[in-house]
Amino acid sequence: MPDDSMRIEVAGENALIVYLGHALSPVMADRVRRLDQQLRERLADQLIDTVPSYASVLIIYRPDRIRMEALREHLEEFGRATSAPIAKEGGSLVTLPVWYGPESGPDLVELADSNGLSVDEVVQRHHTREYRVYAIGFAPGFAYLGEVDEVIARPRLTTPRQQVPTGSVGIADRQTAVYPAESPGGWNLIGRCPVRMFDPLAAAPMPVGVGDRIQFEPISRSEYLELGGAP
Repeated sequence: MPDDSMRIEVAGENALIVYLGHALSPVMADRVRRLDQQLRERLADQLIDTVPSYASVLIIYRPDRIRMEALREHLEEFGRATSAPIAKEGGSLVTLPVWYGPESGPDLVELADSNGLSVDEVVQRHHTREYRVYAIGFAPGFAYLGEVDEVIARPRLTTPRQQVPTGSVGIADRQTAVYPAESPGGWNLIGRCPVRMFDPLAAAPMPVGVGDRIQFEPISRSEYLELGGAP
């Protein structure tokens, strides 16, 4: 029998979605990562794609190579395996440099003032915390990271910006993220990251994946530019 917390539903003509639970947590992020890894390692030639999210994985399969019933059986097996406790934290630890400041983060001062903090306190609380990649969406390479210290949490902007610069680091409620490309957006911007979050031509198009652990590291403006950050 499948794990009681797991639910499998039809999501299309050749797609299933597996819900592993509801809680957004590091433990859930690990379960999602481990299930996605099992699918990619053991059924790679029978799948078109997998799309991991906060507490689910969407599986798009090749109906000429695997039947839905057989895929369900594999998912139940993998689900039992991923529900077992792990000995240590999974996912890679990725360090992302950030140039914090009013020049790179136009909402930093207002966010600090509204939360009764200094700018330095906001930066300190943001970069000393380790985050989990809970999902990737909105745009390729846009990783939803959680959770920020509740003291620096802030709702999305009432009026989103038409253009947010590439590499902008933002906060929305208790999540934080790096914009992989210039786009509209309503997150509170507090800095800029020079790391390219999505490169379709690279062997690994994204430097992070669901379940990875993220640590931000403060850098200066000159270091940001030296590392290839956009002016």
